[in-house]
Amino acid sequence: MDIPHQRLIYFRVTVESGSLRKAAARLDIAPSAVSRQIALLEAAFEAPLLERTPRGIRPTPVGEMALDYCRQRGALDDDFIARLEAYQRLETGTISLVVGEGFINDLIDAPLKAFAERYRGIRLDIQQAGTDEIIESVVEDRAHIGLMFHERVHPQIRFWVSSGQPLLAICPADHPLADEPEPISLRRLGEIPTALWKPGHGVRRLVDEAFAQAGLHPQVALETNSMAVLRRSVVAGMGITLLPRFSVAHELEQGSVVARRVASEPFQNSQAHMITRVGRRQPQASLKLLRHLGAWMHAFRSSAGE
Repeated sequence: MDIPHQRLIYFRVTVESGSLRKAAARLDIAPSAVSRQIALLEAAFEAPLLERTPRGIRPTPVGEMALDYCRQRGALDDDFIARLEAYQRLETGTISLVVGEGFINDLIDAPLKAFAERYRGIRLDIQQAGTDEIIESVVEDRAHIGLMFHERVHPQIRFWVSSGQPLLAICPADHPLADEPEPISLRRLGEIPTALWKPGHGVRRLVDEAFAQAGLHPQVALETNSMAVLRRSVVAGMGITLLPRFSVAHELEQGSVVARRVASEPFQNSQAHMITRVGRRQPQASLKLLRHLGAWMHAFRSSAGE
């Protein structure tokens, strides 16, 4: 049954006013117009909705049910409008991110803290994943935003922000490589025990592609799926690793590791990417976060000159 909302309003105002004349005055229309709309409701319900008494009109049993429906519908309308306005003011909502592990420190240290303090009603859902899963999560709308390293072409991926982040040789501060002239050749790197991501990771793909193009092989001393293992292995003096600067910003600031440029075009042209799905209409909160991360995260500022 299609019940025009305006007729329900006329009926409710009439009951609350106690007479057609008073309802018409409140609605600023003729009493006959109010009477006609109520008559149409009664025809739809196949029952009278109002009855006259010495003290004015009052709802019939069916009218009581209609009045209760009016009030519940009004409460639902008010609740929806309140929630919609809160959402538009970025007071509520959830933003889902899927990120490579190398972005975690850069993401959490300052950008998310500042965003969360400003938009306290927004809930953040953050998942860590490898490159393939990041793309899959964004394409299948399990995540609003993805952060990944090393470009993977996909027809449904939009590169919202991309920033040049050269892949660097990360070595202990007292390692012989730390004092050698830059850039370090791939041939020289191939002589040094290196901790690397497991095959399939975005950084590992880039490393393997660069060495293959040069007809060389890295000396793999350790493979892992953990950024913490890569960083700690270098700090512990077990060898070197290959990472972008933002992934080891804390260790570089402490002076426990040194970053050295590498004479490799693929290494020098590597990038960090913030991705979304092509055609997905992002919520206002997600758009705010995209712009916020692009401005705050070291990963999305060009590292040229650092």
